[in-house]
Amino acid sequence: MTPRVGVLALQGDVREHQRILTELGAEAPKVRTPQDLAGVDGLVIPGGESTTIARLAVVLDMMEPLQKAVASGLPTYGSCAGMILLADRLVGAPPEQVTIGGLAITVRRNAFGRQVDSFETDLTIPVLGPEPLRAVFIRAPWVEQADADVRVLACVEGRDSDATIVAVEQGPLLATSFHPELTGDVRMHQHFLTLVQRSRG
Repeated sequence: MTPRVGVLALQGDVREHQRILTELGAEAPKVRTPQDLAGVDGLVIPGGESTTIARLAVVLDMMEPLQKAVASGLPTYGSCAGMILLADRLVGAPPEQVTIGGLAITVRRNAFGRQVDSFETDLTIPVLGPEPLRAVFIRAPWVEQADADVRVLACVEGRDSDATIVAVEQGPLLATSFHPELTGDVRMHQHFLTLVQRSRG
């Protein structure tokens, strides 16, 4: 049965994620309402502006349904802003910013700097195979702390520490600091689809 993986369509790189998911054989509807959310097997929270996405989710009465869906085990992948929104704890965020939560991590917003500090690098991510993945970082967050049950998938070496965490997984939840939707490499989305299929049994 074809997996139905929604893309939260409040703001950000929605079409890019939809394109890759569709290319991989999934249905990829936009998710804007609680009814949309109830009809999906998994969810992608795209890169964008985390404060804007969170504010719109509250205004559109989506925040509580999102929190409940993630807490109940809905496989969810967040890239960049999506990582911020899935984090249980934030550093450098406005005090009023609400997150969906679910990932037992502490995330620092805009940790790599401003737009002019954006960069690309090759990452070794063993779960995706031996070939490096080209990662695009744009005003990216990083993970300052990950609890014991969080699996660290990738780090950027030599940036402020010897191991700055930029990709994590915890049960059916996946998050990356970078934007795989902006490259031609679909392996991170393939990996997420395996989490969705595993959740479906």
